[in-house]
Amino acid sequence: MAYKSNKSSGIKMMVGVILLALLAGAGYIYTAEEFDRVAPTVESQNTIHWNKINPIKVELHDNIGLKNFELTLSDGNKSINVGGEEVEADTTKQTLLIKYPKGKGLDPHANKLTLKVRVTDNSMWHFMQGNSSEKLIHIDLDYKRPNVNILSNSYSITQGGSALVIFQAQDANLDTLYVDVNGVKFKAQPYQKEGFYVALIAWPFHQKEFKATIIATDLAQNKRMVEIPYYVKNHQYRVSWIRAKDKFIDGKITDLSSSNAEYAGIDDRLERLRAVNEKMRLQNEDLIHSLSSTVSSEILRNWNIKKFYPLRNGQRVASYGDERHYYYGDKKNVVSHSYHVGYDLASTKMASIKTSNAGKVVFADSNGIYGNMPMIDHGLGLYSLYGHCSQLLVNKGDNVDEGQVIAKTGVSGLALGDHLHFGLLVQGIEVRPVEWFDQSWIRKNIDNIFKEADKIIQNN
Repeated sequence: MAYKSNKSSGIKMMVGVILLALLAGAGYIYTAEEFDRVAPTVESQNTIHWNKINPIKVELHDNIGLKNFELTLSDGNKSINVGGEEVEADTTKQTLLIKYPKGKGLDPHANKLTLKVRVTDNSMWHFMQGNSSEKLIHIDLDYKRPNVNILSNSYSITQGGSALVIFQAQDANLDTLYVDVNGVKFKAQPYQKEGFYVALIAWPFHQKEFKATIIATDLAQNKRMVEIPYYVKNHQYRVSWIRAKDKFIDGKITDLSSSNAEYAGIDDRLERLRAVNEKMRLQNEDLIHSLSSTVSSEILRNWNIKKFYPLRNGQRVASYGDERHYYYGDKKNVVSHSYHVGYDLASTKMASIKTSNAGKVVFADSNGIYGNMPMIDHGLGLYSLYGHCSQLLVNKGDNVDEGQVIAKTGVSGLALGDHLHFGLLVQGIEVRPVEWFDQSWIRKNIDNIFKEADKIIQNN
């Protein structure tokens, strides 16, 4: 009897060991990386517009590693393999660029295709077969470039100046639309009715060459490029040498540097000058460029602008576009360099500054070397700024009227005498204020362009 009891115990023990082994194996299968149960993913848009030229981009991802993939393209009647291969071991991400298979029997007149992407990972799950995913991508074929027609544009543009263009752009799948000026993108705003656009553009004053091109692309990446026929006028801007005196550095420069923790610890006098006149200046201008880069996407019905006359009886004390070299002691010892990107006017101390055109205040605060500075959005990407003010009489978010007093002149920021630093920007690019001081220039280059385009639009 004792023998049977020992035999029974042994069997029970063996069964227990087997069960433990099975449980351990099951636990291993459910937790081991080799038996991963997470399926790979296919990243792509569900619907793609395709011109058959640019390859379709698809990304495959897996948390452990990809094994293989297969690509099938179909026109609804016929399907062909356009790719498939084993993936290199331990690859968790694979980017596929799928080209149109020329001469392989798909219907050349088909305007819709489907792309089936099947991908498998390296998991031992599903009896060593791994996890699989499949995605069906719908493709709309589009070979037609957007249609672009220029309705009217300013006759000429001067280096550092502004110009207008109004045009038509049509495409059922229009994606991007802008005017390229020497690599700078100017947004076009919808005008009057669907399919028509207007853009105020600028020629950066430090660039000698100029070329403006309307660029329109659709969702299939078909592109239309139309050059705007401006008569180009170069302009020679003034170069000046300014002596940096100790009184200036120890006064205004030190005052500005001490108010900013980034520059407060600079002991060397010339380094302090460079920090304020160059680094701080660029930081202040970056803020200005950012604030003035916005253009509305709403349809513009009309845009009337009057000449700017911000300071009554204001006399010019500095011009726009001046290239300034600061020297210490001897003219050969140039210690700092900057550009003056506004127009300085002076009259009496704490004189009233008026905005000549209605708009919305986008900034009204201190801005480094510009001192107290209100900035106004006048629409169509045109912004005005008023630097070195002693008092600000508006707040950010205010809507201002034509002729409203918005500030008082002063010596805040990097100003040695009471004056107004007046600046104008088009989509973040400083432009020549003298053009916008001239009602005749506005009539010829802005008003007449709108009138010419309006006649064409009304007949469409």
